[in-house]
Amino acid sequence: MPTPFSALPIRPLTRGDLMSCADLAEDRDWAREEHKWGLLLTAGTGYGIDDPAGKGLAAVCVLTSYGPDLAAVGMMLVAGRHARQGLGRRLMAHVLHEAGDMPLALYATRDGRPLYQQLGFTDAGAAETVRGHFRSPESAPRVMTRAAAADDLAALVRLDTEVFGVDRTHILARLPAFADRLRVAEAGSRIVGYAAAWPTRTTDVIGPLIARDTETAKALISSLAKDSDRPVRLNIDVRHEELLTWLKGHGLEQDILTTVMAYGTPDLPGDWTRRFAPLRMATG
Repeated sequence: MPTPFSALPIRPLTRGDLMSCADLAEDRDWAREEHKWGLLLTAGTGYGIDDPAGKGLAAVCVLTSYGPDLAAVGMMLVAGRHARQGLGRRLMAHVLHEAGDMPLALYATRDGRPLYQQLGFTDAGAAETVRGHFRSPESAPRVMTRAAAADDLAALVRLDTEVFGVDRTHILARLPAFADRLRVAEAGSRIVGYAAAWPTRTTDVIGPLIARDTETAKALISSLAKDSDRPVRLNIDVRHEELLTWLKGHGLEQDILTTVMAYGTPDLPGDWTRRFAPLRMATG
């Protein structure tokens, strides 16, 4: 007699589960993105339920902690053959238990939002994903940028902590190796913004994107996207209307809208006016 899903153990994932996670993503028509899973499973804690038939993983979720003040929940995936059998709810309940009193944040699709609401998450904002072939502006950016150097890391961590309101050193320390390109914007000798571009199989994702203002954000995006012949993708806080309009005027189109949701806190920490795009939706 088959083991009921309610009795299947939930276990921590390791880097040895990377290919199974990528297989599960592909099963749900997501990109495989082994590169991204490698970051998630080392910087965060993955949880999974093994398929009782021995066909890899039946469900996964990743919790990325930033200390006691916030953690990001992402990559909630249930195999199509096991959909609507309560696995997602059970896995999320486990993550909530493991997080304890720690506030949580996640990006919810329209289909996933009802479950998160039932579990106690509340709306805290919205984000728009845009993608396409970027057309460089005719005029040169008014803000100068340069490639990040190894000795910029301490300044990037200070700026990131100030803007995000939590310490993400364990993420940023991995960013130079994870990203293809990492650039900073300076005012005098002070770093006032930074952004990274990293590859998937079909697009170059730009994020995180931190900038003192919209012009600085535009300059960083232009410097990262100008030499690429691949489509680019960004996930932008919808309150940055000027930047979204500019991106759509330079070749990008809306892909999806997601709801930013929070648990255990009415709002997310930090300064949203300088927080333009996350590293990715699973890690904030």
